[in-house]
Amino acid sequence: MTEETIWKDGDFRLVRHESEIPWLILHPKAEYREFSRMPRALRIRTMDLLAAIEEEMLAYYRPEKINIASFGNYLPRQHWHIMARFREDSYFPEPMWGTRQREAQLDLPPFAPFAEALRVRLDAVSLS
Repeated sequence: MTEETIWKDGDFRLVRHESEIPWLILHPKAEYREFSRMPRALRIRTMDLLAAIEEEMLAYYRPEKINIASFGNYLPRQHWHIMARFREDSYFPEPMWGTRQREAQLDLPPFAPFAEALRVRLDAVSLS
């Protein structure tokens, strides 16, 4: 599975996860096994970035729900999955790692305008 880098700065990298739904993964560049082990300033930036990504997904895709998950069981370092969920997606209301509920063909707007707006927003968050 390929992951396309959408945005990066000195501390983070945001990639697109290949899926039927809009699904992004935020990775800190430094490895931290637990969120509490990250420096406080980086924890605050993480929350600001996640909120900005969520807000852009809500505005652009108008999903039923945004899911944000951080497990790190297979990859034991901090990273966050941000997913726009729709009642019609193949897994809803189950998690994307759960049991498929139906076959779905979502009619979503193109990703490129969303990615561009998100890059502008994240650059602004990084400067504040």
